[in-house]
Amino acid sequence: MKVLIVDDDVDTLDITAYALRREGYTVVTAVDGRQALQRWESEKPDLVILDIVLPKLNGLETCRKIRSESNVPVLMLTARDQDEDVVRGLEFGADDYIVTPFSHKQLMARIRTTMRGTRAHQPVNQTDQVAAGDMALDVEAHEVVRGGHRIRLTPLEFRLLYCLASNHGRLVSTTKLIEHVWGFKDGGDANLLKTHICHIRRKLELQPGKPAYIKNVPGTGYTIF
Repeated sequence: MKVLIVDDDVDTLDITAYALRREGYTVVTAVDGRQALQRWESEKPDLVILDIVLPKLNGLETCRKIRSESNVPVLMLTARDQDEDVVRGLEFGADDYIVTPFSHKQLMARIRTTMRGTRAHQPVNQTDQVAAGDMALDVEAHEVVRGGHRIRLTPLEFRLLYCLASNHGRLVSTTKLIEHVWGFKDGGDANLLKTHICHIRRKLELQPGKPAYIKNVPGTGYTIF
């Protein structure tokens, strides 16, 4: 698997690249946002690890440009454990984030989690098409078709929506959603789940003012109705 790492701290970049190569990954590096886009276009990595604070073009704008053309998983790095940083990163299209400084064990776990649900990790017995109301999920394209419109989702968003759509009309607990999407049996991040649900609602809501597809049952879980 090929990973693009983008960080303007050369020491951190070298150490992280070395750790990933030891795990068997092919690594491509960049030190600013513009170089990251060039490497992304030429190398076509399977995963992008992207620092938020970058020269020339910041990580958020870099993520937005990548996301406008691709569903490649993006893992954001942030040195500030602030809710607004996390939310902004997710709004710009990131699949997940990790707060620096981090251990390489943590990073490897995040990479494995972020890559769940890609073509190489499709759930067993997953069908090509899943329907829920007037919404159809195209598994291969990671897209949703609703009202004649194709809506692109990130891999993580698609895994989340797929789980809900496969249980159309039934309540899916927060614990089950976290385990399905992130692979955590305990201690998953319910606030991160809530943020991704909000992004999915926004993407599906083609007509402002109409009620969202996904209903929250406080303290329990979510359902598609």
